Amino acid sequence: MPPFEGSAPPTYNSESNIVTIDVGGQLFQTTKQTLTLAGPNSLFARISDSVAQTSVPFVDRDPDLFSVLLSLLRTGNLPSKARAFDVQDLIFESQFYGVEPILVNSVSNPSQFEAFNLEKSTLLPLNGRDSPSVIASTPFGSVHVAHGSKITSFDWSLRKKSTILTQFTAVDSMLAISPSVAAAGATDFSGLQIIDLENGFVKQSLNWENVTKSSSTVQAIGASPECLFVSFESGRRNSNSIMVYDLQSLSPVTEISHCEIYGAELNSAIPSTKLSWVHGRSLLMASGSHSGPSGVSGTIKFWDIRSGNVVWELKEKVDCFSDVTVSDNLSVMFKVGVNSGEVYLSDLRTLGDENPWICLGDKRKGINGKKEGVGCKIESHGNQVFCSKGGDIQLWSEVAMSSRKSSEDGLEDRVFRKNLMGKVKDMGGSKITNLAFGGNKMFVARKDQQSVEVWQSSVRGF
Repeated sequence: MPPFEGSAPPTYNSESNIVTIDVGGQLFQTTKQTLTLAGPNSLFARISDSVAQTSVPFVDRDPDLFSVLLSLLRTGNLPSKARAFDVQDLIFESQFYGVEPILVNSVSNPSQFEAFNLEKSTLLPLNGRDSPSVIASTPFGSVHVAHGSKITSFDWSLRKKSTILTQFTAVDSMLAISPSVAAAGATDFSGLQIIDLENGFVKQSLNWENVTKSSSTVQAIGASPECLFVSFESGRRNSNSIMVYDLQSLSPVTEISHCEIYGAELNSAIPSTKLSWVHGRSLLMASGSHSGPSGVSGTIKFWDIRSGNVVWELKEKVDCFSDVTVSDNLSVMFKVGVNSGEVYLSDLRTLGDENPWICLGDKRKGINGKKEGVGCKIESHGNQVFCSKGGDIQLWSEVAMSSRKSSEDGLEDRVFRKNLMGKVKDMGGSKITNLAFGGNKMFVARKDQQSVEVWQSSVRGF
């Protein structure tokens, strides 16, 4: 039997455009325009198109759940009564009517991310004894977690969970291409694998053909809306490169940053271990560091992938970065000093200066030789920057000033302030090893923990 059929006297008014629908014996009235908001492929649209002047469509489903979804169509938001239902029931019902994308947008929209109001809300348990090595999230909150040789995926509601076994001993780099597909690689396994996480198989393997014909291990993965970027290093560790692929076809587009290492010139060709796309400037930021007898040194390069040229390069030796990130919204690059553990910023408008870094903390830290920033992570999201310090998370935000002084180069000074995240119960704990963001959530992994923390706004509830 079809999901709806004619079964009642005519109640459709062609002039007022009102539609009456019988759901599980309960009548609902709405407009044709409201039903079409569900999209042309939804059951709502089919109901709207099938309305005749001699019948009322009948849908043999739960009227209470229908009421919630109808309210979602009308306002674009879930009503408060939705909290009385299990989220999985709403998901199944939204899939039946073909409106799950609207439900996802309402519940897990990135615009609902409220940095100053985040607190630890739940734990995502992982199978086995391995701690998370990489977290890869999608824009609307589904997340993939690599732990040991396994990858566990959670859907946008964080209720549906699946785990697959990979060919890697441990996954070191991972990028979420979609809610069901990820690019993954390791520093001790040749090639980048495009993995179908839903069905558990490798769709495609990408390799870099280096001069020595040795294996090509993956050091980092990044992406723009059109391209996939992969940092490869030869198995003999004497050459490295960044390959650019078309994100849709996965065919190679170009090769940049090809380096061959000769003799003891190790610092001249450090492989990139982090790749970040700077959308506002159409540049790829590639960074990598190396620890040697003389300390930690590193390089940060901004690449124009169209010309294959380096637009700007910084070589670091004094308080080299433990981690580095770029905020497209703020047009600022941030780093954590490996010696001091302090956060530094560099305004992208001043790229080219010999020493572009401005310390946001205590400049005197790290002079005793202790590497206080080892293992610290820093990530930008929206207009904020998040930095892990041991088991805590610092939130750095730009302060709105009524008037700003201009520096010698004519640019206004910028002021950032630090806040600690969460409530007292969220503070401390094991050392944070990963930070990721998806939808309106922040995901946190800690050392020796077989789970992932989910941080959400305390005013959001579903």
